Amino acid sequence: MNSKTFLRTAVLALMGLQSPLLGSQTPAAAHPAPSAMIPANYQAQEGFVDAHGVLIYYWTIGRGAPLVIVHGGPGASHDYFLPYLLPLARHNRLIFIDERGSGKSEKLEDPRGYTVENMAEDIEAVRQGLNLGKISLLGHSYGGVLAQAYALKYQQNLTHLLLCSTFASTREMNEVFVRMKEKMAPELRDRINRMEKEGLFGHAPDYRKGRYTDEYMIAAWGEGYFPYLYQNHPDPNYDPLQSGVSSWDLYREMWGSNGEFVIDGNLKSAEYLDRLPAIKIPTLIIAGDHDECDPSLSREMHEKISGSQLVILPKSGHMTFVDQPGLFLAAVADFLSHPHTQLLKSK
Repeated sequence: MNSKTFLRTAVLALMGLQSPLLGSQTPAAAHPAPSAMIPANYQAQEGFVDAHGVLIYYWTIGRGAPLVIVHGGPGASHDYFLPYLLPLARHNRLIFIDERGSGKSEKLEDPRGYTVENMAEDIEAVRQGLNLGKISLLGHSYGGVLAQAYALKYQQNLTHLLLCSTFASTREMNEVFVRMKEKMAPELRDRINRMEKEGLFGHAPDYRKGRYTDEYMIAAWGEGYFPYLYQNHPDPNYDPLQSGVSSWDLYREMWGSNGEFVIDGNLKSAEYLDRLPAIKIPTLIIAGDHDECDPSLSREMHEKISGSQLVILPKSGHMTFVDQPGLFLAAVADFLSHPHTQLLKSK
């Protein structure tokens, strides 16, 4: 039967009519028409919410319950989540934001306004401004610190909390950095220590003296960090110099000015371990087994948050959703689809 004959036969069968081409009475059900699947169309939207005088950029896509996603850095933007988290849009409305001073959001004249506490208020302003009601909140790296700060103040507005490759204690994160340096090849460690001792800023032309030198970015973010960023599926386009495309005034205010291996800016005030037991909402904690934020930090958070779920992804660094995209997305989707009562039984 040629294609035209098959098409005509299918149409007649669908109409429940006699098929003269087959020379018999053919029930419609015996020859159903091929289903014509219409691809789903997910419209993206963007805009700004005025958060107490600071314009916060958001980009949203998808259908379903709202999932707000906050990025790391501090001082990066939501861009590094894309396209990896897009499959979640099939079942959730994703709301990516750029934190104040980052990406497309408004920058502050006075960098002292870059604090975890202010950024938590910005999340709440976005929730209210977009009329989201209760939300799920996912934070990665520094964004996970921010998500904890929000949950500790506004958990009545949350349905789920997802803490990805993050830490609850800056003091403990600094201890991880000490161990990281100890494991480096002596030549690399000596090179990094020398540059940090000489000072990391002001050694370049005026147009770039406010950020790390190329030499330090390659040593720290390339040679030093790379084994803790990727394991299974390194981003072939990763470039440590591109990590320097950041909000440097924000970064130095929050992280500090003494290098990658110590947090001594205002982020050092983030000490939440003793407060984590107050979190009573369904919580998922994810880390890579080779994570920059050592998985021991996630295990401790898991112990502190009663009833939380812990997923340590194999052969994965800090960029879990790049290294193990299938496992990461499955863990998040499964967690978000669970009824709250199932997750709260052990609380």
